[in-house]
Amino acid sequence: MHDDLIARAQAWLAEDPDPETRDELAELIESGAFEELAERFAGTLQFGTAGLRGEIGAGPMRMNRTVVIRAAAGLAAYLKKQGHTDGLVVIGYDARHKSEDFARDTAAVMTGAGLRAAVLPRPLPTPVLAYAIRHLGAVAGVEVTASHNPPRDNGYKVYLGDGSQIVPPADIEIAEEIAAVPSLIAVPRPAEGWETLDDSVLNAYLARTDAVLAAGSPRTARTVYTAMHGVGKDVLLAAFARAGFPAPALVAEQADPDPDFPTVAFPNPEEPGAMDLAFAKARETDPDLVIANDPDADRCAVAVKDGADWRMLRGDEVGALLAAHLVDRGAQGTFAESIVSSSLLGRIAEKANLRHEETLTGFKWIARVEGLRYGYEEALGYCVDPDGVRDKDGITAALLITELASVLKADGRTLLDLLDDLAVEHGLHATDQLSVRVEELSVIADAMRRLREQPPTELAGLAITSAEDLTKGTDTLPPTDGLRYSLDGARVIVRPSGTEPKLKCYLEVVVPVATHAALPAARAEAAGLLAAIKRDLSAAAGI
Repeated sequence: MHDDLIARAQAWLAEDPDPETRDELAELIESGAFEELAERFAGTLQFGTAGLRGEIGAGPMRMNRTVVIRAAAGLAAYLKKQGHTDGLVVIGYDARHKSEDFARDTAAVMTGAGLRAAVLPRPLPTPVLAYAIRHLGAVAGVEVTASHNPPRDNGYKVYLGDGSQIVPPADIEIAEEIAAVPSLIAVPRPAEGWETLDDSVLNAYLARTDAVLAAGSPRTARTVYTAMHGVGKDVLLAAFARAGFPAPALVAEQADPDPDFPTVAFPNPEEPGAMDLAFAKARETDPDLVIANDPDADRCAVAVKDGADWRMLRGDEVGALLAAHLVDRGAQGTFAESIVSSSLLGRIAEKANLRHEETLTGFKWIARVEGLRYGYEEALGYCVDPDGVRDKDGITAALLITELASVLKADGRTLLDLLDDLAVEHGLHATDQLSVRVEELSVIADAMRRLREQPPTELAGLAITSAEDLTKGTDTLPPTDGLRYSLDGARVIVRPSGTEPKLKCYLEVVVPVATHAALPAARAEAAGLLAAIKRDLSAAAGI
């Protein structure tokens, strides 16, 4: 058995074009690290609707140049079978370890396959790549990023020519082409022949960001901004300057790209402690709001002063605020969200006589909604200019929320005042999440099986009025691995994360509120219900 493992490792080593991962693998073979080798050669990273994502390292279960070259060759073969024999593929990348190498390898493979390739000029936000696809008339786009994953990870996100991320069956068809790549020797990789773009695409994107704001709107809100060690700073500052907002006060320790993310355990604004430095800066400068991007700047987090200190708004709260602002500005079209996001969006859209749609989780689905005017999901993703970027965009979302804060400021009000108004108008929609990070993926499978075999009949004393297994699909949704429970005045969705080793449970309770004076009691009731649902759900899932 060890002989077979060593033979596979040596075959991989012979093809590996990267001296770093070659040395790493040679050391593992030399030292007889059979357990580690077995784990790295247990299969291959699976290409799915999130593309590829994993830890950087040698071997087929890691992110490395060999895996990326194979993925690029599979994508090229797929595009040619779709009739795009000489189409343009545009490639963007973030500032993570190996990102630029992976982008260059992708450009070489596309060029070698007879396609045209263009690479963005430097590490830039993912929304710039999503914009560039349609702006340049590309047949596909690739973004090398692991978004807000830990520093040791990288990823590979694929878009098709409509500017949206891939959905089935394209992911399966691309995966089949990747599996059919015989060896790296068979993949032509010229040393030149692709284009490195200048700043004209970025400038066109920045010119487009102006369109999300209303002409003549107030631009007075003061902000603190953190790029979370990612690539957002320069683009966000340029967009804010164009718009005429006060220059954001930067969290200096996190302002510039750093692939090691030294000040945060996880470079995700939602993770505990990630916003501590931003809050410290806010206490020092007393802005109207705090804005954070994740490292590839497709997500936007917002924090506000609540009483004596600062707190992060939930993605659902920001989602509702942006929707209310767009309605107030007379926006027309469909408002869409993922099924795990708050039902408040539906209430706002209904009152405004706008169409509302729910999709599966992920912007790959939200972006495809017909007539989309606004889309969001609770994981801090907002699409406020679907004609420009058919994906979540943390730069334009930051502009729009800062405009809203400015409009409210002119009336002596805040984002929290507007949230109170929405609660009185539509009911208090309180959301929370039970998120369990695991070392072994079997823990997630066991929890899902347990819930399917012994489904709970009530949570927090509320009877479950309907239980849906989403693997069967519904009238409006394609099949997905998830469970949805409807309760009297509450809703719960349980699903494995598509990008991280996490089981995620999304909870929402709706408490009617008659007046502003009744809000504190309603909040206390909602908090009690959410805590009890969390407790009962944990017990039912065995987590």
